[in-house]
Amino acid sequence: MVSIVLDASAQNIPAYKDSNKPVEKRVADLLGRMTLREKIAQLSHLHGHQLYNGQEVDFQKLSDAAGDVSYGCIEGFNLTGRNVRRAFHVIQKYMVEKTRLGIPVFTVTESLHGSVHDGSTIFPQTVAVGSTFNVELAYQMTKAIAAELRSQGVIQTLSPGLDVVRDLRWGRVEESFSEDPWLVGQMGIAQVRGYLDGGISPMLKPFGPGGAPLGGLNLASVESGERDVRNIHIKPYEMVVKNTAVKAVMSSYNSWNGIPNSASSYLLTDILRGEWGFEGYVYSDWGAVSMLKDFQHTAKNDGDAAIQALTAGLDLEASSSCYWALEQLIAQGKFDEKYVDLAVSRILRVKFELGLFENPYQGSDMSGVTMRTEEAVELSRRIADESIVLVKNENNLLPLDLNKIKSLAVIGPNANQVQFGDYTWSRSNSDGVTPLEGLKKQIGNSLKINYAPGCDLTTDDVSGFDEAIAVAKASDIVAMFIGSSSASLARDYSDATCGEGFDLSSLDLTGVQEELVKKVYATGKPVVVVLVTGKPFSIPWLKEKIPAIVVQWYGGEKSGDAIADMLLGKTNPSAKLPFSFPQSVGHLPVFYNHLPTDKGFYRRPGQPNRPGRDYVFSSPAPLWSFGHGLSYTTFEYVDAKYSSDLLYPTDTLTIKVSLKNSGNMQGKEVVQLYVKDIVSSVVTPVKQLKAFAKPFLKPGETQEVILRLAMQELALYDSDLKRIVEEGEYEIQIGTASDNIRLKKTIVVGEKQSAIPVNKLSDKEFDVSEIINNPGRKIKVSGCIRDVQATPVGGIEIKSNYSGKKAVSVKDGKYSIETVENDILTISAQGFETIHVKVDKKNSINIKLNYSHD
Repeated sequence: MVSIVLDASAQNIPAYKDSNKPVEKRVADLLGRMTLREKIAQLSHLHGHQLYNGQEVDFQKLSDAAGDVSYGCIEGFNLTGRNVRRAFHVIQKYMVEKTRLGIPVFTVTESLHGSVHDGSTIFPQTVAVGSTFNVELAYQMTKAIAAELRSQGVIQTLSPGLDVVRDLRWGRVEESFSEDPWLVGQMGIAQVRGYLDGGISPMLKPFGPGGAPLGGLNLASVESGERDVRNIHIKPYEMVVKNTAVKAVMSSYNSWNGIPNSASSYLLTDILRGEWGFEGYVYSDWGAVSMLKDFQHTAKNDGDAAIQALTAGLDLEASSSCYWALEQLIAQGKFDEKYVDLAVSRILRVKFELGLFENPYQGSDMSGVTMRTEEAVELSRRIADESIVLVKNENNLLPLDLNKIKSLAVIGPNANQVQFGDYTWSRSNSDGVTPLEGLKKQIGNSLKINYAPGCDLTTDDVSGFDEAIAVAKASDIVAMFIGSSSASLARDYSDATCGEGFDLSSLDLTGVQEELVKKVYATGKPVVVVLVTGKPFSIPWLKEKIPAIVVQWYGGEKSGDAIADMLLGKTNPSAKLPFSFPQSVGHLPVFYNHLPTDKGFYRRPGQPNRPGRDYVFSSPAPLWSFGHGLSYTTFEYVDAKYSSDLLYPTDTLTIKVSLKNSGNMQGKEVVQLYVKDIVSSVVTPVKQLKAFAKPFLKPGETQEVILRLAMQELALYDSDLKRIVEEGEYEIQIGTASDNIRLKKTIVVGEKQSAIPVNKLSDKEFDVSEIINNPGRKIKVSGCIRDVQATPVGGIEIKSNYSGKKAVSVKDGKYSIETVENDILTISAQGFETIHVKVDKKNSINIKLNYSHD
């Protein structure tokens, strides 16, 4: 590693170059030495067209653009992995040695699912990572990406993306982990930690409500109440900011309720910094500042746009140059330089904290560019394996039994074409494995494979139908690969139907893909459909008719191998849907965690030719709901043990789920925990994911799966928008999907002793003879005993006044006693008041004891 070691006492160097001084003093010293132009340059980004000719740095361009002033950021998206390392080193050397103050520059790139520089490992797209429900894989993925980024000279990456998508028409669905904010947050925390542990500074993007754009159109505004914005759209950002050391956040393009997110002091200052304590800097999405004047029209010129963004808390401007208008405004006394100083100090602080002044040349300790190592490619493959969702498998058509068939038809526009997803450097088959290639490698000469594309993804050209039908008729079984296609960043945008800027007005399959499936199905041959896609599509006909359906989100460079092994039973599918699938675009929104009022009132849905209500000719139900996903084995949810059924807002509930693999194949199951707030002061969702685990079980194995739920996760924003955990009952639901719950239990949170108020009696308010004359049936009563500070208390005696039998609470406050329905229990212990409690046919009674002052 190249280090700059300076002896401050010997050389009398400036304080900002002395690594022994506190960061704040270094920032203040450097800021005090900077001219206004040098400050604004730190708020600016130099882009590829200003720096390169082809794959090489153009020194004349660099000199013309920078002069003797260092900048905030540079990028080189179009450079190969090997060339970008050399280019970043050259430019950084210029910034450190050729500018007046020698301030290092952030070298940045994109790496949503792998570095965008040619030759890098291509990992599965974000939506695929979400479907794994495996946070360890998410962590390992970004740690592996970080190793490649470091070797390429990258300091900071514009990743991960934390949008919670609620409109599936939006092209950027593939860039999201899920429709569920808690799952997005958990994946975000894991990926940020992976980057940080790998030596790369991540940037959360794009901050602000964005995943529910009007019309599903990219950059469109979001109209949403603040409660939803806090609970849904920015919840993952809050989770990541509060649980990691992330130092950079990107603002989003669009507006929320009439205020552009990139000019929202409420979002960028009050919430992000004031409420959450974020101490890093905010970077604009590309062109977002100039959009204030050209797109949203809240600013009349560059200066106006700069003032709006900078005073809101947006520190560094990318892909536009509005901030340079501040030079003249400040010189004319029309704008206060203190806002520039504040933004510059935030950027400099991060540069100091990352050690750039001591080690400006990222990856210089590495021998060269490290890309596509055996370990990285193997990890990409493992993620691909765990991201494939089996959504339907009628009569166990899958896995394919090669002993029972002699020929296989492979049909469809995605059968012999890689689909990596947006934000990659390639769309070429030479850089990955197609499904056809994967099947050929696995099947070899054991049976004949007949291939025909049938159609393309975008047009109404049916000229390939006849060939596809003939291929199907000549085969024993058909595997069809349909779906979508996305662009490659800054390279190839042709014929994309998914990804950034490629939004759909319909969620029907594009082109004539569904017609092709119908024609092939009509041959009478068994059909397996694999939807290779970056987003859900509405495929009700396929769900009804096709016996086996698989969803393969863009699975990275080894996706063809992964799908081949899954179809042939060499791997067992374990993924779950991170997005619900709609029946049609008219059924949107379709997310599972809707409010109880939002899926109809009459509950008499109609059908074609049979009108009803909610809807007249349909139901509002999804095709498949969030969390759904089948396996080649079966899992039995035997029971669950709860650490308590009375909890306080500061408690954590521990649940031990007994899970059995009751099938014949080893596999993984995603055990999902949902919470339903039974009665709340404001309307809350019908259920919300709050925990999950993904154990591996052998056939016949039973495993205890531990789930933990902090009661603070039950908080809501009340009518005054105050965040509180309300007292009351909450239903805990544990299952294999949001609509497939296997175990339920109601817990109580707060000061209440039970779901039904405990009926306490004084010494004179009961007669034992009345109990003996009318005891009722025998029952078992259990519960938890706590003191007034909610601490569980052991050693408390519980006496039945009917039988005289006694029980004693254990260390965690729990007790259990055999009694009768109309009994009265006497609870007593030294140091506490003695109380009498009527059973009143209740099986669960939780007790709060006051200390005795006698």
